Amino acid sequence: MQLSLSSLFRRILPLCGALLALWFLTGCQTLTITNMTPVTVPANPSQIYTITSAFKIGLSTIDPASVAPRIIIDGQNHPMTKSAAADVWEFDYQVPAGRTSASYYFIVSYSSKDAVAGALPAEVYSELHHLNISGRYVIRAEASRAPVGSRVSVLGAGFTPNDVVYFEQTPTRTVFESPSSLSFFVPSVVSGESYHLRVSGGGTTLQVGSFRVDSISFTVSPSSVLLRSGEQQAITFAIPQPAPSGGMLINVTTDIPTSVVMPEVIVPAGQTSVTVVIQGGNPGVGSLFFKSSAGENRLPVTVTAR
Repeated sequence: MQLSLSSLFRRILPLCGALLALWFLTGCQTLTITNMTPVTVPANPSQIYTITSAFKIGLSTIDPASVAPRIIIDGQNHPMTKSAAADVWEFDYQVPAGRTSASYYFIVSYSSKDAVAGALPAEVYSELHHLNISGRYVIRAEASRAPVGSRVSVLGAGFTPNDVVYFEQTPTRTVFESPSSLSFFVPSVVSGESYHLRVSGGGTTLQVGSFRVDSISFTVSPSSVLLRSGEQQAITFAIPQPAPSGGMLINVTTDIPTSVVMPEVIVPAGQTSVTVVIQGGNPGVGSLFFKSSAGENRLPVTVTAR
């Protein structure tokens, strides 16, 4: 039997209406679940970690008072608590001793308003999420900018004596202070630019953040040194402003290492100068080299035999 166009339309129209109603109930009226919990969190002594998620209502046909999020974590069902922020819910989970991870997902129960059928209960499930607890992490650097030579601390946890702070690919002189603190001296890189810092060691890399290197100049006196082997001479390095916390390292090198014996040059914190004593070694003619914002400078040194 051949159907007319009008007859076919009358048969299809109810089916389209049913499909539209089904889509309206199952699609439009669902909630959007957004997990706001980091995948990796720093360890804390209490082993309690807050899991946070946002449950956004899609349409006004969902009764806000009926929304009841739950979390299924490690196979256990727990209700979540609404926070002060709109649509955000939380749950504090104490991870069992010896554990460094947990798996969880969310279930949201709610009711939709229907003029004919009344309240229609429903549930929405999230995907599976994972929480990893790290005992090695960076909290922050003590400062985000400093001149070349400044000593800066990095705070965190899980540090070892093998860790080195890098400016991009340039390693710094790094000092292990404790498992929760490292310090480094800003290396002789181009000033006026920002560099990405990281801590590497033990096969892992921790990101510190961006660090800007500022310009600074200093003076050295006397302007040249003449010594006999075994003689000593005091040299003063002066900077225009007090050295930052941790002091300021002035990187001094020489092209006559067997002729000059000298200590490390560090301007103490809060001071504007430091005086070091160098001693003549084997006879030789060369220089001491150091960098400032004015560029690389040198101090001529001549060491003669007794």
